[in-house]
Amino acid sequence: MQTVAMVRNRVAGLSASTEQQGNPRIIVDAFGGDHGPGPVVEGCVAAAREGHTVILVGHEDVVRAEITKYPDATSLPIEVIDATEVIGMDDHAAQAVRAKRGASMNVAMRALKDGRGDAVFSAGNSGAVMASALFTLGRLDGVRRPAIAAVVPLLTGRVVIVDAGANADCDADNLIQFAYMGSMYVERMFGVARPRVGLISNGEEPSKGNALVLATHPRLAESTLNFVGNIEGRELAAGHCDVAVCDGFTGNVVLKLAEGVSKLCFDLVRTAIRSRFHYKLAGAVLRPGLVKAGKVLDYAEYGGAPLVGVQGNVFIGHGSSKARAISSGVRTASVAVKANLIPSMQSAVVASGVAR
Repeated sequence: MQTVAMVRNRVAGLSASTEQQGNPRIIVDAFGGDHGPGPVVEGCVAAAREGHTVILVGHEDVVRAEITKYPDATSLPIEVIDATEVIGMDDHAAQAVRAKRGASMNVAMRALKDGRGDAVFSAGNSGAVMASALFTLGRLDGVRRPAIAAVVPLLTGRVVIVDAGANADCDADNLIQFAYMGSMYVERMFGVARPRVGLISNGEEPSKGNALVLATHPRLAESTLNFVGNIEGRELAAGHCDVAVCDGFTGNVVLKLAEGVSKLCFDLVRTAIRSRFHYKLAGAVLRPGLVKAGKVLDYAEYGGAPLVGVQGNVFIGHGSSKARAISSGVRTASVAVKANLIPSMQSAVVASGVAR
């Protein structure tokens, strides 16, 4: 099973085996997310203690005030870039990105474009992150639409859903590109040779699915990818594929359903254990295993989801991210930089054979 420790070990291994040299500089939107800069700074300090270089972007006085809460922060690889505005979670994405040029998210993207850092992580308004990345960085050559590639943890590993929410409406060309980019992401980030690619559908037969699935299936079957056919919901959870391809509307529903069911299961177990004294005794024995399982299924352990298809390493965190999720996001972004992900993504787009 891919654990956080394995991801950390992969960071170390990649540093010696890829073209990227030195310690990646991860630019973090200090004002992205539901909880303000406090948890973001806390998570970045934790990541910096592990040796990651972090550049925090936001109202400088506020950010530095948060940093001073950690006495050892002055000796850590943390920088601050001032940004005078904030894009809220309820703001209209494209309008806010255009109107608030001084927003922390926009300043972070410009810093990435100018070479001041190697990746951007933001737990802010996901639509605005995508708009800011598109306006500032642009798309990789040939990419029709960028997509969000979200990791869903499973009992036997993980599945990456592409698209997990960037594009509600798609055509077959979009899904073909998503499949190639998702396959490359799993290969580079998790070391999986020839990742299994599945197409989310309501039946495993090639004749099942809506118009989009029916148009996409034969093209994936003829592609150079390791296509394993249509994937139903229960097969998705059973780990029958490494990459699950769908439109962003479907992907976002699947992702949030997975998060909700995971939480429900643990809430049910917790309620049952507390209902009887002897259950509580058994719960004490089971606690280490339950904690371990909880970490595997917790999005905070996996950090952000990449926005694949843009000219730069951009990662989007969960809006409710707290310190642990932020530090995990920094680690994930570092892996991507060390894995030379962007040139690999460009190669994947070319291999898809789909022209813009």
